[in-house]
Amino acid sequence: MDAFFASVELLRYPQLKGLPVVIGGGRRKVDDLLLQSPDGSGPREPCFIPVEDFPLLKDYVGRGVITTATYPARQYGVGSAMGMMKAAKLCPQAIVLPVDFDEVRRFSRLFKSTITDIAPVMQDRGVDEVYIDFTDVPGGQREGGRVLARLIQKSIFDVTGLTCSIGVAPNRLLAKMASEFNKPNGISIVYEDDLETKIWPLNVRKINGIGPKAGEKLAGLGIHTIGELAAQDPQWLIARFGKSSGAWMHRVAWGRDDSPVVTESEPVSMSRETTFDRDLHAVRDRAELSAIFTDLCVRLAADLQRKGYVARTIGIKLRYDDFKIATRDHTAQIYTADGATIRQLAGQCLKRVPLDKRLRLLGVRASTLARRGEEPVLEPRAGATAETRRRKPGVADDTDGVGGTAQLF
Repeated sequence: MDAFFASVELLRYPQLKGLPVVIGGGRRKVDDLLLQSPDGSGPREPCFIPVEDFPLLKDYVGRGVITTATYPARQYGVGSAMGMMKAAKLCPQAIVLPVDFDEVRRFSRLFKSTITDIAPVMQDRGVDEVYIDFTDVPGGQREGGRVLARLIQKSIFDVTGLTCSIGVAPNRLLAKMASEFNKPNGISIVYEDDLETKIWPLNVRKINGIGPKAGEKLAGLGIHTIGELAAQDPQWLIARFGKSSGAWMHRVAWGRDDSPVVTESEPVSMSRETTFDRDLHAVRDRAELSAIFTDLCVRLAADLQRKGYVARTIGIKLRYDDFKIATRDHTAQIYTADGATIRQLAGQCLKRVPLDKRLRLLGVRASTLARRGEEPVLEPRAGATAETRRRKPGVADDTDGVGGTAQLF
């Protein structure tokens, strides 16, 4: 989907079409005031709000991260996952709106059901992206798949008012790259013999699975494009990236991918996290952190319940003011989707992390998932063991800050 989160908001605020708009950060008082009439007489229709009344990115204060940006905003270098304050320096005149997750999920379900009515073999890849197998769909091979792609585009637009970009190729690897060629609202067809002209000139980071670290290492070895990667001897890559990764890199550089479109897959984990507007301290901001922590656990429990899952492993994620990250997990002898239980298990994880530095981010994760009512029967432990460990300075404990320890929130 094209700039999905932003496009959903433009349906609500059509007067913002063609303007730089970024979506991200938490909901603020100014966002609620926007929907109220200036004289306080009541709510006003979103489509009638004057453009000059919308909050601007230059006035944003906080730690928020951009979820997405309209294409006019992207022309200034603003992009997803960028900090809002950094984006404000690039495009201060951009309008900033919060994410409406309920509305985004509604449109996500709508565009996906529209696709499966036409092409039922579809793999969900997140809120705004899917893979579709055209192979056995009537007309799926006409014009290399372009006819069916146009039908899907038109059907999604008719139902939702939103546009999407589609890449059609012999496999998922190439289709993923092709979907980025002609945004927004474009269709790109890649045939097997297009590898040298359309794929090899691309940067290696365009390969889904080559991240920043691998890309940086490849650049250090003088390999910048996919074509340069394809030119390497497989054994040379294996010697530098390991047997599995090296062989995979050579294979995908040649456009080879036999992974199927999987219509059903079980999630590995679910999580909730938040970045604070200011750094918080485990002791001095204990009450605020406690409320945030509890809310994350309750929302995570609601996610599990809504999707019909229970979890056995609960984990936490902390990002400190120096950007270092700490994670801890606790695997219980029960499966749960209860907010209070998740809060208790996550609290046990907190006892095992340093809390002497200020925190930028807090997250809670549930893994070892099972369908509710289908969870495995757990064998009782043979006996109880008492775990003893040396307390480290600055590590949370149940004591009140004695000996350099910090209070739990």
